[in-house]
Amino acid sequence: MEPAELLPLYEWAAGTCFRHPGLGQVETAHLKTLHPRTGEELDIRGCRECVMTLEAQRERAAVRSGSVYEPGHLGCSP
Repeated sequence: MEPAELLPLYEWAAGTCFRHPGLGQVETAHLKTLHPRTGEELDIRGCRECVMTLEAQRERAAVRSGSVYEPGHLGCSP
C-alpha cells in the first residue's frame, strides 16, 4: 500500500517513536497503550517510517495466513 493511502488512516501528533527515540519529537501515530501493573500507562508511538514498515509486515503475514489484510489497525487486538 502506498504511503499516501496508508498514512491518513492514522492520527498524527508530535511524539517520540518507540524505535527511533534519538530523533526526539517527530510526527507519530499512537499504536498502543501499555498498562503495567505498577507505574503509569505508557503510550507507544511510531513515526511514519515505522508505521509503513509495520503495516508491510502485517500485510505479508495476512497473505501467508490467507487472512484479509485491513490497513490502519496497528496495535489493535485481532
